Amino acid sequence: QVQLVESGGGLVQAGGSLRLSCAASGRAFSTYMMGWFRRAPGKEREFVSTISRSGGNTVYSDSVKGRFTISRDNAKNTVYLQMNSLKPEDTAVYYCAARYVPGGTYYSTKTTDYNTWGQGTQVTVSS
Repeated sequence: QVQLVESGGGLVQAGGSLRLSCAASGRAFSTYMMGWFRRAPGKEREFVSTISRSGGNTVYSDSVKGRFTISRDNAKNTVYLQMNSLKPEDTAVYYCAARYVPGGTYYSTKTTDYNTWGQGTQVTVSS
């Protein structure tokens, strides 16, 4: 089972950009589907984006589509979330998540489909 460590969060002005990274330790990172989720103050954890094992399939929430890009580098055991045109409503703790899947096309938008989570990284967007 992998362990996940997020980084790259911080304080940014509205309209700015950040790139989050999620580094995975352990073996066989390329057999895991990966996801990014976020939890804003007083709200439930919500789906942001997911990527399949090979990176060939990606899905985004409507709220970030066109502004965020998920990618992965299996050689570096890392998944990224490039966040552009940030808005104050993007302020949240961002978590990456992983789960082993048997094939290259699996991905999921559901928190319950993931069994490994990072500790989270804070993103704050000021207006």
